Amino acid sequence: MRSTIIHATADDLPVIYGLFEEAIRFQKANNFTGWKQYDKAFIKADIANGLLYKIVSDKDTACIFSICFSDALIWREREKGHALYLHRVVLNRKYAGTHMFGQVLAWAQQLAKERKLQFLRMDTWADNRKLIAYYQSFGFAVIETYTTPGTIELPVQHRNLHVALLERPVN
Repeated sequence: MRSTIIHATADDLPVIYGLFEEAIRFQKANNFTGWKQYDKAFIKADIANGLLYKIVSDKDTACIFSICFSDALIWREREKGHALYLHRVVLNRKYAGTHMFGQVLAWAQQLAKERKLQFLRMDTWADNRKLIAYYQSFGFAVIETYTTPGTIELPVQHRNLHVALLERPVN
């Protein structure tokens, strides 16, 4: 299966919204801790700022994810400008089991190397042990758990959320 990682565009919004809605249904159906909603304004801003990417496989959007280079609201004093942050990784369920996250990680690792960054970081729900274990299988370590602030500077799905902060070195 050939796949490519490219910037998402505003034309992708219906597919992106559909992937979020599909993820929410999947999480609920399987009793996983997960999103209850998603913030369309933040998605649009990520696209406008060139921070939302998609994996295209067989002409389908197989996965989407956002990146950023600073995350002081969640990482607080650990934010020192030396990490690439992965956010809102959403898999098209049609591609379950195809290791899309491995592709995201390899791509992110290369970008972080090019920018001379030291860490890849992400956060996920602190009580979703299965997802944390999945990310740990890719070399991420839990740094701490933390409850995010309720500020409007965060997407609605990230406000007052108990998260596990995950980090791995760039190799």
